[in-house]
Amino acid sequence: MAKRVLVVEDNELNLKLFCDLLRAHGYEVLALRDGRDVLAQAQAFLPDLVITDIHLPHVSGLDLIISLKGDAQLSAVPIMAVTAYAGKGDEDRIRAAGAQAYVSKPISVLRFIGQVSALV
Repeated sequence: MAKRVLVVEDNELNLKLFCDLLRAHGYEVLALRDGRDVLAQAQAFLPDLVITDIHLPHVSGLDLIISLKGDAQLSAVPIMAVTAYAGKGDEDRIRAAGAQAYVSKPISVLRFIGQVSALV
């Protein structure tokens, strides 16, 4: 059975790239562009991994990570944060919120898939 990955990314090109890469490596993918629906969608999809952008409309990726880690059903699911805005201290804050991995954009395809494989 294929591992399930929930991808939360508001940029259409990045979303397509991430999903295409994951599918090409045998993962089942659920793509979301809006953080407001993530908790309910994640509870229904039961992912083995969540990949989220940090800068999302309506709900920040940081708040999303905190919500997922605070949910009894989803708290053990690893989270990989992906962001183009890698500022000083960002990685520490993101990891403190509960993300197990942090990848900056533009992504390296090999590093991205390597991180995914390591987490699932």
